[in-house]
Amino acid sequence: MGAQLAKQVERRKSVAAEKLALIDLFEGSGDQFPGCDYRPANRKTWMSALGPAKLRVHQIVWPGTHDSATDKIGLRFISRPFAQCQSCSVYRQLAGGARVLDIRVQKDHRVCHGILLTYGVDVVIRDVKRFLSETEHEIVVLEIRTEFGHEDPPDFDKYLVEQLGEHLIPQDSAVFEKTVAELLPRRVICVWKPRKSPAPKPGDTLWRGGFLKDHWIDTDLPKTKFENNLKRLGEQQPNASRKYFYRVENTVTPQPDNPVVCVRPVTGRIQGHARLFIAQAVGRGIADRLQVFSTDFINDDFVDACVGLTHARIEGKA
Repeated sequence: MGAQLAKQVERRKSVAAEKLALIDLFEGSGDQFPGCDYRPANRKTWMSALGPAKLRVHQIVWPGTHDSATDKIGLRFISRPFAQCQSCSVYRQLAGGARVLDIRVQKDHRVCHGILLTYGVDVVIRDVKRFLSETEHEIVVLEIRTEFGHEDPPDFDKYLVEQLGEHLIPQDSAVFEKTVAELLPRRVICVWKPRKSPAPKPGDTLWRGGFLKDHWIDTDLPKTKFENNLKRLGEQQPNASRKYFYRVENTVTPQPDNPVVCVRPVTGRIQGHARLFIAQAVGRGIADRLQVFSTDFINDDFVDACVGLTHARIEGKA
């Protein structure tokens, strides 16, 4: 018992030290970067405002949401705090500026996070379609994967094509060089990552999992995650020469050996440092590798930071 208590005390000290380290980094270097003062007039149509004819896919800093469809997961006040990573619907995330969605499914088409379940994936598809019907030039990257430890939904690739066919941008590495205008009227890049079922083939309507990569580490230590994100980002090729999306997740993960296991307070240790991360990427000369930037509990400032850097890129300032 005493050893376990001592371990918990040390864990809390480590968390506190890492939170302070990020504050010190901010106070020492700031969070300014090219485009940091830009604010889109309407986050729902920010791609349209930047100019579809001049905005190339590889130039975009795509605001993404982590575990996107968990706003109603589990039981409210009981199990939900342990798995909820977003507080609003997929539609509201898209209308608020998010452009990359992370959806986890299981065999019966229900969305899940670990062992906890929520609504069916048809709710997600409905929200995506609603958003597309209300906008003209916004491109969405929809990543759907079978959650770890679960079975693939049967014939799920056919379901996705049936539901989104007219909107789907077929798998093609040339897409990264194209402007948004050149992709229209198709507006959804759908990445399907099954666990055991056959993955999409080259040239299919759906995109293979290898077109969206990241380096996730399982930690609740914010400075550790922050620095690992920068290290891994620096190992990538610049966006202009890369033929896949690379995601950086501005999140940390609750750990079972720590007394704080609810998502919101844990991920909050790093959530507010998104602008600091972009500024550090610029300062270290690796901002040209930043592409998909995702977060828990997405907010307006996070979206504005991504759109601001995107604006600076197309203006030749970054």
